[in-house]
Amino acid sequence: MKEGFFKNLSFFIYGGFMDILITGGAGFIGSNLALHLQKMADNITIVDDFSKGDYKNLEGFEGDVVVADISKENMDWEHYLDFEPDYIFHEASNTDTTYPDDKEMLRSNIEGFRNVLEFAINSQAKVIYASSAGVYGKGTIPMSENSQREPKNAYAFSKYILENMAKKYVENYDLECVGLRYFNVYGPRESFKGKAASMIYQLALQMKEGKKPRIFEFGEQFRDQIYIKDVVEANIRAMEAPSGVYNVGTGKPTSFNKIVEVLNKVLGTTLEPDYIKNPYTQFYQDQTLADVSLAASKMGFVAKYDIEAGIEDYMRWLGFA
Repeated sequence: MKEGFFKNLSFFIYGGFMDILITGGAGFIGSNLALHLQKMADNITIVDDFSKGDYKNLEGFEGDVVVADISKENMDWEHYLDFEPDYIFHEASNTDTTYPDDKEMLRSNIEGFRNVLEFAINSQAKVIYASSAGVYGKGTIPMSENSQREPKNAYAFSKYILENMAKKYVENYDLECVGLRYFNVYGPRESFKGKAASMIYQLALQMKEGKKPRIFEFGEQFRDQIYIKDVVEANIRAMEAPSGVYNVGTGKPTSFNKIVEVLNKVLGTTLEPDYIKNPYTQFYQDQTLADVSLAASKMGFVAKYDIEAGIEDYMRWLGFA
């Protein structure tokens, strides 16, 4: 970090001085993070090529927006930025696990991160980057940071490589770098993702229209569903965390049948699920569950929203409840 820079979190919250760069800031997680961090930072800039993000997510954002593809070769950061950030939040990524071009998925996600790391070395910025529970593949639960990584698709493999790269840069260049393995994130500003949006959002849309919620047979699969407000909090906590990789989840399993049950309660509906065959069995994770002990001890992060509170808050934001 820059010489003399205060790292106490309370200092940030109550009026610290810092410059922040967010890649992918028009995306789901990036936009929520940007809107929250602008309350804390003196200068905040988003870099996004808008191939995946949506400008509508940035309503109320008061910082600068740079339209650029950070994955391009020889990315010239100085051409776009007139400051050296204290923190880089790297959220830029192709997150569509059904994206048809594996080569492009890998190129954009991996080379984009490489450019970020190189820029961080020059600017002495701390990097906080998005990884994924997808690196665990169909591994045993609960999934801890020391569990074997077995990515089953190009997206998960790209995150696997990002973690490897970050470790190398920390060791070789004395770079501060924190990876956050997001589990299943849901919440405001994800609608632009379409079929890649959370199942909670997709099921809510179906049920709001009076349709039976469609889930894979027989709804007993479960996920560690984490609300976006908790994910933002984890990123804030990561600003002070030691370099490494941390799970960002609740540590609690939620079945798809449970999601339907909670949505029925919040939406005031009584719709039964329509069970369908799963076409993605080759890489589909039937179960995900985070071991959250390391994040709690090293970052001081514990999720506040259970599935009932998260869905209720989300549905109110959507105007559904």
